[in-house]
Amino acid sequence: MVNSNSNALGIIFPNSYDSLIPDLVNVRLMASIPFASRYRMIDFILSSMVNCGIDNVSVIVRNNYHSLMDHLGSGREWDLTRKNGGLTIFPPFAEKDSKPYTGRVEALSNILDLLRSQKEKYVVMSDTNIAVNFDFKAMIAEHIASGADVSVAYNEQELPEGVFKTQYNAKGLYYTLSLDEDRRVRKIYVNPRTHGIHNFSMNMFVIGRELLIDLINTAFVRGQVYFERDVLSPQLEKLNVHGFRFDGYLARISDIKSYFEENMKLLDEKNLSGLFDPAPVYTKIRDDNPTRYISGAVAKNIMAADGCVIEGEVENSILFRGVKITKGAKVKNCILMQDTVVEENARVEYLISDKKVTITAGKEMKGTDTYPLYIAKGHQV
Repeated sequence: MVNSNSNALGIIFPNSYDSLIPDLVNVRLMASIPFASRYRMIDFILSSMVNCGIDNVSVIVRNNYHSLMDHLGSGREWDLTRKNGGLTIFPPFAEKDSKPYTGRVEALSNILDLLRSQKEKYVVMSDTNIAVNFDFKAMIAEHIASGADVSVAYNEQELPEGVFKTQYNAKGLYYTLSLDEDRRVRKIYVNPRTHGIHNFSMNMFVIGRELLIDLINTAFVRGQVYFERDVLSPQLEKLNVHGFRFDGYLARISDIKSYFEENMKLLDEKNLSGLFDPAPVYTKIRDDNPTRYISGAVAKNIMAADGCVIEGEVENSILFRGVKITKGAKVKNCILMQDTVVEENARVEYLISDKKVTITAGKEMKGTDTYPLYIAKGHQV
């Protein structure tokens, strides 16, 4: 599957943006949110690392991680079942002195012994709120060529509405960068409120392992919490922080509305190709039958995973595994997660249903494109 790259190890932070979408993370974390019909958010970052030869990946979880552990298992689907390296999940209290973390500094301080024991020269770090097919190998190569101490990925875009609305902005959830002509980062803005195009940080970093250990040791002793705000920003004159510009397709989740919109964008073939080409995205396998379209079914512009049964009408919708649309039911502009059932003559539009939801016969439910309805996991309405 991969060409081993023993020069870099990966660290993934799956809880960092949970506060942006409280409905969807009630029983899970950001990394395990279903996305694009059959995937979870972590699949994109983890697959990108694996495709670039990173075969030593640590996932530092904080809470609500049962669904993520069930999804990742031993890492077999990502070719990370190995005697040395492979996939390692660090829950809170994994070691005697560790504790649930708030920011990246505390998370990394919990695994300093692991970092000291590794042989790789570089560390690649990422959150999981972005679905993207990312070339970490190119980023590492540019990091080495630039002579930077730290490299941070960014893309040029307007700030999404969700980051302005959230009440958690005081926690330093998003960052924009000011760069010079050599793309050296001269200033990091924490939670800016200005509109227009920004160099929006993707919270993906490449840094030397020894330097990272030194920085985290010092920051933790001083009681610092956030890597970008508390460690990098005050030392931009001392540290050479390089910006790696990403120009490809990405889906950034900042609230429930953006989750809905980013899924719907994948019904456009151009966006779908941008996310899934050129490298494959791996996920947990569920053995099931192909989607069945029963006589009389109508399906227009949909993305349907395996195991679905469609007898009614469905249009402009994302269907996850095992969804059933029964005879007479009409589904339009919806995201229906795994094993959702829409019974006879039900009408649903602009709806997000979590796993194992049942829309009973004859019900009519309608949200809007700016405010889709959400039904929690396991509910019957």
